[in-house]
Amino acid sequence: MGIFLGAFSYPLHIYHSSALFLMNLVPNRIAYQSLFKIIFYLMRQNLLKDYLIYLESQMQEPDLSIEISGFKMGNPLMLASGILGTTIASLRKVFEAGAGAVVTKSIGYEPRAGYENPTLVEVHGGYLNAIGLSNPGIREFYNELLESKIDDLPLIVSLFGSKKSEFRYMTSLLDKLNIKAYELNLSCPHVMGFGNEVGQDPKAVRRIIESVKEETKKPVFVKLSPNVKDIVEIAKVAENSGADALTVINTIRAMSIDIETFRPILANKIGGLSGPAIKPIAVRCVYEVSKEVKIPVIGCGGIMNWQDVIEFFLAGARAVQIGTAIAYEGLSIFEKIKKGIRDYLIIKGKKSVRDIVGLSHDF
Repeated sequence: MGIFLGAFSYPLHIYHSSALFLMNLVPNRIAYQSLFKIIFYLMRQNLLKDYLIYLESQMQEPDLSIEISGFKMGNPLMLASGILGTTIASLRKVFEAGAGAVVTKSIGYEPRAGYENPTLVEVHGGYLNAIGLSNPGIREFYNELLESKIDDLPLIVSLFGSKKSEFRYMTSLLDKLNIKAYELNLSCPHVMGFGNEVGQDPKAVRRIIESVKEETKKPVFVKLSPNVKDIVEIAKVAENSGADALTVINTIRAMSIDIETFRPILANKIGGLSGPAIKPIAVRCVYEVSKEVKIPVIGCGGIMNWQDVIEFFLAGARAVQIGTAIAYEGLSIFEKIKKGIRDYLIIKGKKSVRDIVGLSHDF
């Protein structure tokens, strides 16, 4: 059912949304409250059903499609790297569940076993993980892609490395395949010699991006870390070095200790925090970065529902990545969020998701 027909079987907030659309011209709060009560009563009695069917038929369906540096997506929701991105089969399953694009688990030059368990623990406000960038290595991953059907898959490959020669080799190898874009992981918070250690050095960031851009004409996204002195500075370096878009942010460096055993819970001691606890930090970073760069920003960090996604758009993101929410909601989260975005745009009278990007910058 649509936004109005759903009012006959969905919770109170749906009634409220329907009433809001009908009351755009209500002059004051008292009139709003009175009209809401009348509409609520009529809806409960099914007396407005035929009118609402007509009203919904007259609405223009909002456009959820976006384009980032030539990379077109049917909707602005991406699977974040590290979540169900280990095989092409799992990535395809996420795409079929409603994601507009899927990002692989980060792949490195050589295979990595990662850290010993425990590598993941649920904490208040999300998850703390230190997987250790475990991956099969670029050659095995390339062979899997070669044997898989990926032409119709909006596939973004996440890459990590310690030096520009590794990034250059991986890009040149993968570029022979129908990959849609790359995401450079310059922000992992818990592996020595990779990720954040590279991403907080402006010179290293520049060298790596320029080396990758020399090997491909496909879009190159750069995933930034909040664990730096000034994320805007790094964002500008990435933009000036040729990055086509920025993913903001990766997980936040954190830890948890067992008070009974006195030991850090993760085998690596330090991990990366994800989940709703980091969303306000991610929104702030997206807001600050998007105001200072001209290239698109992809929001990531703590998204749990459609309201969170709208907040990222208003902050300046053109697309978002979803990760931890899948652990709580399953793959149905993509369709739930898409419906929420659609209904929100209709209520606000917006024709496209692009119309709300960065609106908070006006204040």
